[in-house]
Parts: sequence; structure tokens; C-alpha cells
Amino acid sequence: MTRPTSAQGGPPGIALPDLTPGEALAARAASAPLLRWFASAKRALPWRDVVDPFAIWVSEVMLQQTRVETVLARWGPFLARFPTVEALARADEEDVRAAWSGLGYYRRARALHEAARRVVAEHGGRVPADPGAFAALPGVGRYTAGAVLSIAFGARLPVVDGNVTRVLARRFALEGDLTRAAARRKLWALAAASLADAPPGDVNQALMELGATVCRPRAPRCDACPVAEGCAARALGAQDRLPAPARAREVPVVRRASLLVERADGAFLLVQRPPGGLLGALWELPSRELEPGDERPARAAAALARGLGVRGRPAARGEAVHAFTHRTWAIATFRASGEGVSAPPGARWVSARDLASLGVPTATLRALAAAGAAL
Repeated sequence: MTRPTSAQGGPPGIALPDLTPGEALAARAASAPLLRWFASAKRALPWRDVVDPFAIWVSEVMLQQTRVETVLARWGPFLARFPTVEALARADEEDVRAAWSGLGYYRRARALHEAARRVVAEHGGRVPADPGAFAALPGVGRYTAGAVLSIAFGARLPVVDGNVTRVLARRFALEGDLTRAAARRKLWALAAASLADAPPGDVNQALMELGATVCRPRAPRCDACPVAEGCAARALGAQDRLPAPARAREVPVVRRASLLVERADGAFLLVQRPPGGLLGALWELPSRELEPGDERPARAAAALARGLGVRGRPAARGEAVHAFTHRTWAIATFRASGEGVSAPPGARWVSARDLASLGVPTATLRALAAAGAAL
């Protein structure tokens, strides 16, 4: 018995109104050579060797806006600490933040933690295979649902991330701003048509792998591409121009003063950030944001020291720089003696060995290093 397909040759149950019949056919025809290439050329990544939906889910959340090399160092230890949905659901928030340290975008950790609790409470501890139920969980968008459910359960759902966007934009010579709604619909329709009758999880991973390793942003390796023959951008000599780069946004530089208050025993003071917003509930040095145009971080550091009861004037140390997607912190660091200083509410004395058990972001580690802390 054959499964029904759309009139344009797309996957079962998926309408492709944004594609011409030729585009749908071309997308579908690419799946066979793409899968042959993927079988022999794919990177040996540990999450590709598991069938546990929870482990696959964790990998996909970690990989969002994070380099594969970084995730390779974090995925295994995170799952060793929280091997099941139930274990993550039971975990203390501080333990989850600590296990996520270094991955950035900590909202992902908070959402994954809350989603695990929902899975236990509403789905008996089993990751739901139903797209509607899974998409209703905190932090699960269209990409995450497509990636996890196609890989873990064989759901015929497409994915579109930066790598897939680049592959499809070149193969079909898509011009213009690909962030616009009409362009996004087209990309999702092409990704859906690419699934055809092939294993959807493998096709999705192959598209992402092709974009990551061959169809790269710069200097694409067209000679190694399994679908180069049908690439419209290559035929036009436009592979280096497409997709059109997104308009660069101006990222503001925010100046901050951070104070390392250190005791003779090597312990130093960290304060917990407010629970909401940037780096919510994570730990940092006592810090103060300077007003725009204020070039007096020493004055801010002195005010921090007075507020903590520090004796003496803080000594200037180095500067740390940490870039977020929407701002960059330029952190002027200072150092002062913590003798006789009591930790105020929301702060604690910690040693370097305590950092692994706290949610300490990379920005804090850079500030500590710049201030001369012995880590």
C-alpha cells in the first residue's frame, strides 16, 4: 500500500502551495544523492548514535546558536548528570544552570527544565511523539519540533536553520531578504518537499550537515557537493553571493565595572543576578553598568567597594570583553581585599572549585580571569 502524497510530489499530508511543480520535483530528487553522501561523509557525533528521544532533544537544544565543538564537551556530562526526563525534572534549578555553564543562551536551559517537568506531569515522563503535544512544551518551536521528532520518531517534519537556509537558497537561487515571511514560507516548503519518501530524520540531518561542512557561508566546497549538478546558484556563478547577507545590526557596547573582592584564603565574592532577563539567576562579580559616555569605571568600582564595606581603594586590573548577539560587554575589572567584608543578601563567598556547582556564565569567567583570580 502506497502512502498518499501531495499533488506536487511533497511528503504525505504536507501541502506545498509556495512551490511550483518543478521546484517540488527538484527538491524531492535531491534526497537520494544527499542521503548517499550523508551515509559516508557525516561527522561522527555522539548524539547520532542514540535512539533516546530525551538525549536527542537535549542535543538539539544545545546546538541552537552554539558551536558543535562546544556541545561535544557539554552534552555527555549534562546527560550523565540528568540521564532521564525525570532526573532533569527533579533537579534543582541551580544544578541545571551549573550543568549548562559555558553553553550560553541560558533561557534554553530554563525552558528545557520547565519542559521536562511538564513531560513528567502531563505525559508520564515520556517525550511526546505527537507534534502538537511536543510543540506545546516550553522552548519548543518549529525547528526543535521538526528536528527532534523527525530524528527520534521518524515524523515527516522539515527543519530550517541557518545551514538548511543556505543550502536551499543556493540550490534554488533564492534572491532577496530570506527573513521575510514569504521567503520563510518558501524555505519551509522546499525543506518539506525534500523529505519525499526518504527517512525524514536522515534527510534533515543531511541537509544540516551539508550546510555545515560543504555548503559553507564562505568558500563553499562545490566540488564535494552531492547535489552540485542541480544547484542553480552554481550554474549562475552566484554561490559566493547567495544567500544575500542579512543587514548587519549595530551592536551597542555596554561598559561595566566589576570588582573582585578576595579574602586571604582565596575565596571571592559572587552575586546572583535577578531571575529574569539577561543571564537571569546566574552568578557574577559585583558589577555596575556605566551610563553611556561615562569613561570612569574606577569611580563605579569605588562605589561598589563602599557598598560592600571594602576598606581601601580598589586596584585596576585588566579588561574583559564578552559579546552577546545584541550587545557587547566591555568589563573593566578591579580588585580589593575582602577582609572583614560580609556577604550581603544575594551574594556568597566561593572558591574556584565551587564554580562547577554554580551557574557561572562565560562573561563571569572572563571577568575573573581579567581581574587576576586564581582559577
